[in-house]
Amino acid sequence: MASVRFTVTPTKAEDLPGLSDASPDISSRSGARVRFGSRESVNRSEPPSEASGGPAPTAGGAETPDHSSVEQGDGNSKISSVYINNTHGGDDDDFYDKNLALFEEEMDTRPKVSSLLNRLANYTNLTQGAREHEEAESIGEKKKAGKSPQMGTFMGVYLPCLQNIFGVILFLRLTWVVGNAGVLQGLCIVFICCCCTLLTAISMSAIATNGVVPAGGAYFMISRSLGPEFGGAVGLCFYLGTTFAGAMYILGAIEILLMYIAPKAAIFESKHPDGEGAAMLNNMRVYGSVCLLLMSLLVFVGVKYVNKLASIFLACVIVSIVAIYVGALVSAFKPPTFPVCMLGNRTISGHQLDDGQCSKTLLLQMGAAPEEEAGGNVTAVNENGTMTPTFDPSLAPPLLEKTTYIWKQFCEGPEVNATCDEYFLSNNFSQIEAIPGLASGIISENLWSSYQSRGDVVEKSSLSSSRQAQPASTQQPYVFADISTSFTLLVGIFFPSVTGIMAGSNRSGDLKDAQRSIPIGTILAILTTSIVYLTSVVLFGSCIERVVLRDKFGDSVNGQLVVGTLAWPSPWVIVIGSFFSTCGAGLQSLTGAPRLLQAIAKDNIIPFLRVFGHGKANGEPTWALLLTALIAELGILIASLDLVAPILTMFFLMCYLFVNLACGLQTLLRSPNWRPRFSYYHWTLSFLGMTICLALMFISSWYYAIAAMVIAGMIYKYIEYHGAEKEWGDGIRGLSLSAARYALLRLEEGPLHTKNWRPQVLVLLKLDEDAHVKSPRLLTFASQLKAGKGLTIVGTVVSGNFLQSYGEALAAEQTLKHLMDKERVKGFCQCIVAQKPREGISHMIQSSGLGGMKPNTVVMGWPHAWRQSEDPQAWKTFINTVRVTTAAHLALLVPKNISLFPSNSEPCAEGYIDVWWIVHDGGMLMLLPFLLRQHKVWRKCGMRIFTVAQMEDNSIQMKKDLATFLYHLRIEAEVEVVEMHDSDISAYTYERTLMMEQRSQMLRQMRLSKSDREKEETPGSSSSRTEAGGATRSQAQLVKDRNSMLRLTSIGSDDEDDTDGGERDRPTSAAGGASESAEHHRRVQMTWTKEKSSQYRAMHSGCSTPEGFRDMLSMRPDHSNVRRMHTAVKLNEVIVNKSHEARLVLLNMPGPPRNTEGDENYMEFLEVLTEGLERVLLVRGGGSEVITIYS
Repeated sequence: MASVRFTVTPTKAEDLPGLSDASPDISSRSGARVRFGSRESVNRSEPPSEASGGPAPTAGGAETPDHSSVEQGDGNSKISSVYINNTHGGDDDDFYDKNLALFEEEMDTRPKVSSLLNRLANYTNLTQGAREHEEAESIGEKKKAGKSPQMGTFMGVYLPCLQNIFGVILFLRLTWVVGNAGVLQGLCIVFICCCCTLLTAISMSAIATNGVVPAGGAYFMISRSLGPEFGGAVGLCFYLGTTFAGAMYILGAIEILLMYIAPKAAIFESKHPDGEGAAMLNNMRVYGSVCLLLMSLLVFVGVKYVNKLASIFLACVIVSIVAIYVGALVSAFKPPTFPVCMLGNRTISGHQLDDGQCSKTLLLQMGAAPEEEAGGNVTAVNENGTMTPTFDPSLAPPLLEKTTYIWKQFCEGPEVNATCDEYFLSNNFSQIEAIPGLASGIISENLWSSYQSRGDVVEKSSLSSSRQAQPASTQQPYVFADISTSFTLLVGIFFPSVTGIMAGSNRSGDLKDAQRSIPIGTILAILTTSIVYLTSVVLFGSCIERVVLRDKFGDSVNGQLVVGTLAWPSPWVIVIGSFFSTCGAGLQSLTGAPRLLQAIAKDNIIPFLRVFGHGKANGEPTWALLLTALIAELGILIASLDLVAPILTMFFLMCYLFVNLACGLQTLLRSPNWRPRFSYYHWTLSFLGMTICLALMFISSWYYAIAAMVIAGMIYKYIEYHGAEKEWGDGIRGLSLSAARYALLRLEEGPLHTKNWRPQVLVLLKLDEDAHVKSPRLLTFASQLKAGKGLTIVGTVVSGNFLQSYGEALAAEQTLKHLMDKERVKGFCQCIVAQKPREGISHMIQSSGLGGMKPNTVVMGWPHAWRQSEDPQAWKTFINTVRVTTAAHLALLVPKNISLFPSNSEPCAEGYIDVWWIVHDGGMLMLLPFLLRQHKVWRKCGMRIFTVAQMEDNSIQMKKDLATFLYHLRIEAEVEVVEMHDSDISAYTYERTLMMEQRSQMLRQMRLSKSDREKEETPGSSSSRTEAGGATRSQAQLVKDRNSMLRLTSIGSDDEDDTDGGERDRPTSAAGGASESAEHHRRVQMTWTKEKSSQYRAMHSGCSTPEGFRDMLSMRPDHSNVRRMHTAVKLNEVIVNKSHEARLVLLNMPGPPRNTEGDENYMEFLEVLTEGLERVLLVRGGGSEVITIYS
């Protein structure tokens, strides 16, 4: 035997050069194995040579022989079968069969460990990111062999997260946030938002390191952790947030373009100051729509161009931030010059200073030339009225006072004596520096908040104002607040600047070690950006004047970008850098959002999104991109950055909330599969992050928060209603299990109180030989009784051996589940395989349910046509079930004529549900009609309660007591007491009892003679067979005659020959079944009278019968049976007389006899008791009270 020695060296999947990108299908190769039959070394990475006829390697170099193994010898390769049961070429080297002979029969379903590890090693995480799309776009290029992911933490996670987190808010709104909130509250806003994302990143790192995370990022993590319902709802919220983020970035880019780069490019202009805002919004809409179209076309043409530009955009962001820090440091020594004009304590817009003069008047030399006026011969008068001469005053010519351009904005004319605004006349102009510098101590003024309302003038509180005049008019050249500000509003506007933490998890397929890189890179990026934001708040408060910080669009500094005034060496560094960074962020959003939608659509959990899972041949999500562009256009039409930001804040916060919830739930439930490599997490951190997310949602905008929750809730219910086809082992299932366990243990702590009693039903159904339910109306009745509440278990018994009948039991279980779905019954199904049906039913009654959720009521069908069945199994199974339920202290409900009961689509018209309360057995008779009337089928029916009074009872007092009892039970019903007088036993009763006993005696002798015949009969003894056959025929003839006399079945009896108590019929002949069915349809309800009995006896008195049966005709009935029959006949007369038109009759069910020899008589008593009634429900209580008068 050739020996082969293997040396296994553990390696990472990416280090193996020949592994295929495509993971081989495990199920299709479960039985394959490779044999090596020589001492030669085997190089698994080398494919077989083409000359040897070997198969070509798959697309990565890995050989995947499906039905073959490689046998190497003499330098040639040969293909042969490798299946477990291979009988060809039984070589001596087949050591697998010898070592694993114990497991060879299960090898197809339980593969060898070596095969499993080989398949896992060949697994490559294919993402739906940009990498493979770029490769697919290179049409015509020679495809290179797939390279293993090589991106590390810095390039793969850290920098992408930085690019996605830093955005438009840092450059356009952070200074404004600091100006309104102050440094302290600004730090609070930034700290809360950063804490939210940091805690979410910790939770995300735990989820991302708990297995492989493919494309989809947050959507994948939430859906696989919380289930398809939460996954679909939050995934769509995350998609909408990403889409509106794209719209926000585009609006930010257009704002930079029209405000700071090319103000002259505005299409719409307003000559009136009140219309400037509307004109600006229209410009944003037009330019934003054009920009969105161009970006969408760029994304459609190729993602590779977006990714190539990403590094440029990131460089712009980094350069801009560095310029801000350098400018802040430089301002400590040499502050830049940006004067701000003030009138009193009010800020003047720099756009209105056309002549550049921040003063009321100018003093000009008489006779000076215009060019001299602009030169050094001009002397200005400041607000205090003092002159600063530029030469010797003694030589100065006379001076002329002239008003400035800004004078015209406050006065009715340019004349010095014109009528002017009161505040303008009483206050003087002054100039302050926009950037006092880091060493100026301006931070003391910027510490506290200064919120303002829309239309307020931006004022400097430290400057004095002579008097407060009338509120400023928008016609005057002040700097006004465009919106009302508050702490909550600023939170909603700032939060988008900390989003983007999912960028690393979205690129997990490109990472060399995703489970190490994602936590480190994401948390480092969040810490970096948090430090930048916090220090920026402090620097802005330390370097920039308060009125400039509160000036959102930089009107006070001649329309400069406020953060640009601090930058070094020029404001244009920030302007250009922020423009390109916002454009890049918009492109990234338009690239990522369609892929996220495509991932949701391909999961097929939301049917109407199915179309968006398709795209171009290379996988580009074309339809998803179109929908993304349309939704982003809605954000563009809003046209205000401050209004769009809270919208995407809601969607991102919803996503982060559920990431924290997923991590916290998995940690608390201690799921066996919860084994994240990232260990620095705790469930308290997750729930703290979830609480912060929820608080921020309602802090920033409570109505947007409610709207986002409603949208997510609608999507959740939609997926739940349609039934999610996916099962991902989610945490919600684990939560349900834990909650169920907790609830069951709580139910076990004490006995059930009467007030909490409700029917927990076990419905016993019978299947025919084709595995069809014989009486589906039983389940319909149970659903009407339950009204969707409580526990319902539907059970059946399959006759046979469990090992041979397991597949049959599964088919029966599927049949029951299908019927439950059809009847909309929420519950469980149980199928038991037993040799005898009565044993199976007994086992089911004993073992169904768990703890406090065990059934307390059994619903079983009546054994129809039990008299016609020669096999006593029918009614014996029924009576045995009655005895078992009584022993188990369970209530029993037996609907008779179940096929006549209404379906769920057939509501009863006006009528009555009659209750015949003969004996008290726990109050079931009172409670059942009340429960039935909760259902729409029985809702219009009234309720009548009848009780029986004997001669010694006071019927009037009984009626009063019963009415009082029902009043205390809060049950509305009509009450009637029926008096039953003592009477002699009628001849009819006597004859009925006699025939019942004769029939029982005959059937017993028939079964006895049959058993004797089987014992005596031997092969060859024809005489004994002949004699026995003659006796049997004679007996059968007499039984047939008696059966025809006793065929008193109810209206509409079904054609079952057995009980509905869960027994499955044995196959019968089709002809017999058809004739029997036709016979049953011809039956008519009739009442047996004394005249008919006498007539029948006279007609059949001359029948020739064997001697033993002739003697039975002279037998006398048992006295106890006569008394029971008398009771049944008398009660039946009363019930039929009073309730023959009732929709349903509820009746106490008598218990079976203690002596089993009277079982058949018991069935006859029940038949007599219910004759002439269309729908009857026999009720037997469980021995405990189920209704109480107490609250």
